[in-house]
Amino acid sequence: MSQATQIQDRIEPVSYALYDQDFAGFTQALGGSFARFGFAVIKDHGLPQDRIDAAIDAAKAFFALPEEVKRKYKLPVGGQRGYTPFGIETAKGHQHYDLKEFWHVGRDLPAGHRYRDHMPDNVWPDAEIPQFHETVGWLYGALDAMGLKVLEAIATWLELDRHFFDPTVDFGNSILRLLHYPPVPQDGPHIRAGAHEDINVITLLLGAEEAGLEVKEKDGSWLPINPPPGALVVNIGDMLQRLTNHRLPSTTHRVVNPAPERRGFPRYSTPFFLHFNSDYLIKTLPNCVDAEHPDRYPTPITADEYLQERLREIKLV
Repeated sequence: MSQATQIQDRIEPVSYALYDQDFAGFTQALGGSFARFGFAVIKDHGLPQDRIDAAIDAAKAFFALPEEVKRKYKLPVGGQRGYTPFGIETAKGHQHYDLKEFWHVGRDLPAGHRYRDHMPDNVWPDAEIPQFHETVGWLYGALDAMGLKVLEAIATWLELDRHFFDPTVDFGNSILRLLHYPPVPQDGPHIRAGAHEDINVITLLLGAEEAGLEVKEKDGSWLPINPPPGALVVNIGDMLQRLTNHRLPSTTHRVVNPAPERRGFPRYSTPFFLHFNSDYLIKTLPNCVDAEHPDRYPTPITADEYLQERLREIKLV
């Protein structure tokens, strides 16, 4: 394989410093990566590593609690808040559940907001982990704000108004997932996360330095994602793929089990699933439809209808 081919088949990190220094360059680099891979890597994002570490440490402390204590926070809300135990989530179309447990934090809504009938309040393990609320709440807000910046670049790349997405996600049902993949002691049919696509608009992921995340290429091969330490991995979700008529692809990805020398180590990561507002109508953008690319989705659907349909498919509701 030539050096040029190797570079083409690697996701090159984009520096967030370009956002202020050269927004057009930032837009083209991100948009090109998303169009090619469905994924991009952002370095130099400026989120304080000590605060990220504090949130992950709080998550680790929670997952280390006894199972009966953790299960106090399992709520009957389709896994959208609180704790989801090991062995429940199963990738769409897969028989075997994923080797993971996780905690979900959602958006805090003001009193009387029209989405409160389906976006419940958060729960917090204050009695067991006093620092959890502050540290994890900060991470939610930081990734939510960063997601808006990425969407500015995507909107510009799509030749829309730079702030096109701002009013579509300001009260979105966005979720921060604190993920714990326990050590994998032996081979078996289960893997840490089966091949899947994300449901939402975009996903912002911290903690992908530990090997395992792979992206499916167009030829069916799997491309490992090996970001620089502390970098953000961002990928397109099904909602944005649908809105753009597949101009931006929602790429299949997975988290494979570790190599034998790493099987005794857990894996922690913090994906932030950024969602549209629940009543936002996902209707194909007109500038993503032409004679060569007819509209794949002539019937619009609201973001919440689409979300509920997909949650049923992965056994969370």
